[in-house]
Amino acid sequence: MFYPEEIIEEVRSRNDIVDVISGYVGLKKAGRTYKCCCPFHNEKTPSFTVSREKQMYHCFGCGVGGNVYTFLMKYDNLTFPEALKTLADRAGVSLPESELTPKEKQEISRREKLYEVNKAAAGYYHYLLLKSERGKLGRDYYENKRGFTRETIAQFGLGFSDIYADDLYKYLKSKGYPDELMRDAGLVVFDEKRGPHDKFWNRVMVPIADQNGRVIAFGGRVLGDGKPKYMNSSETDIFNKSRHLFNMNMAKRSRRKGFILCEGYMDVISQYQAGFDNAVASLGTAFTSGQASLLKRYSSEIYLAYDSDGAGRAATMKAIHILREAEMQQRVIRLSPWKDPDEFIRNEGAEAYEERIREAMPGRMFEIELMAEEHNLFDPEEKTAFIKAASASLAEIDDVATRQSYMEAVARKYMIEPEILKRETTAVGMAGLAKKKPEELRERETLRRKEAEPPETAAGAYLLSVMVADPALFRRLKDVISPEDFIGEPLHTVAERIFQQVKDTGTAVPAAIISLFDEAEQQELVSRLLTREFPFKLGDDDYNQAVTDIVIRVKLLRIEKEQREASDANAIQLARKKNQIRNLRIRFDQ
Repeated sequence: MFYPEEIIEEVRSRNDIVDVISGYVGLKKAGRTYKCCCPFHNEKTPSFTVSREKQMYHCFGCGVGGNVYTFLMKYDNLTFPEALKTLADRAGVSLPESELTPKEKQEISRREKLYEVNKAAAGYYHYLLLKSERGKLGRDYYENKRGFTRETIAQFGLGFSDIYADDLYKYLKSKGYPDELMRDAGLVVFDEKRGPHDKFWNRVMVPIADQNGRVIAFGGRVLGDGKPKYMNSSETDIFNKSRHLFNMNMAKRSRRKGFILCEGYMDVISQYQAGFDNAVASLGTAFTSGQASLLKRYSSEIYLAYDSDGAGRAATMKAIHILREAEMQQRVIRLSPWKDPDEFIRNEGAEAYEERIREAMPGRMFEIELMAEEHNLFDPEEKTAFIKAASASLAEIDDVATRQSYMEAVARKYMIEPEILKRETTAVGMAGLAKKKPEELRERETLRRKEAEPPETAAGAYLLSVMVADPALFRRLKDVISPEDFIGEPLHTVAERIFQQVKDTGTAVPAAIISLFDEAEQQELVSRLLTREFPFKLGDDDYNQAVTDIVIRVKLLRIEKEQREASDANAIQLARKKNQIRNLRIRFDQ
């Protein structure tokens, strides 16, 4: 779909990248930029950086980067027209009617067909469960073993996959769906020995919908002793396990406070039937930061209702840390003596569960309670170890008043002298600050080794990034530096565009440059080129000297390149130029 460059730029400029990305991940201010753990790869130290000045993002860990369009395209798996429309709607911009290109028509059509074949499969599974004699095993499981009503079964579109391993394949084939589409949707597996066979068979089926209610995948529980007991769809172009949550499409409309996060589909369905329609579950994997960001779009208050066994408690702690990093409130619902929400509601009833929700424990107190259980508090040495462990947790709380409230609560509950707990917490906090700088330096050194670039590209990108961050440099360096000094692609093209922007508008807009490149690899490379800055804040004199040094470096590298390609006749002239550049002086008082 072709849209004029002016429209693309207007939509981009009216969607601040920090505001948009904050709706997906928990950004924290870090100097002139914002940082968080990258939503596109697993990491412990935040390396995903978003610049409001440049309207760009870049991960110094995995290398992804771009502008607000590329973020939406990558995060929500959208085409460019879909990302443009999403941002246009957000900003209240009316897009002109425009024809789709053949490639765009093909991409959109393929995605729609994936939704369509998943919907057809869900309909068939549901039909087998309720309308076919073959679904008797599934009906017995849902109605008798789980206690689900027909209304609940219909609400969630629950189904049944038959004992025949090619049953769904034959049905979809009869409806005209091609093999390639069934394979890409993760519904049918093809191999030389067995031929086409269903991914799910002899299982009760749970359709998984996206937040708009479209079926994107399935979960299945085996009937009998087969393994694995639970199975989920593989990831596809419309299904990403780490960014979707089961029942999010209905839970987001709930009038209840916050969300109840639990481990499995059956827990969610059981709670829904009991009136707790704000329950959601992760999709066969551990809870992720991407799922936390999805929840945060609608509420920052999360109630954790994971299993009460050891594995469930460990999963609860992981979820607490992810939610804490996203700056979301976490409270833990105590389910003991029962294992999970389903067992609790079956035995105690909805009113008792409501009471447990009201009594839910703050995540920090749950964390410290687990620490207490690991120590014998009647043993002086073990109690000292517990105080140190609890202090390390309390020291993580930034807000002074909140930290004080928690220290008082912990001291009271575990009979600790308040002043001792305060001193220990302060000491742990100061020790953490002392360790922070070396960790940042190690991370920066790892990044330096990772970015194996030609020296002329590294130097040129550094200078261009500094100039974009300080537009006054374009005026001060007007007669000193030009796009021709930036050698190598795409650096040279980017420099030409930015210098032209400054000439035409008086300012540099690097985010607009990214939209000119079609390939994701090029966009990420451009974002890396333009997201550099001096690692430390410099005084005026040091800053001026640093800029002068990098300008000299860039110009010398260009001359050296010309020397390698020059004839003997020009060698003396180029050598003279190099001497002049080494003695370059720049006026910063212009």
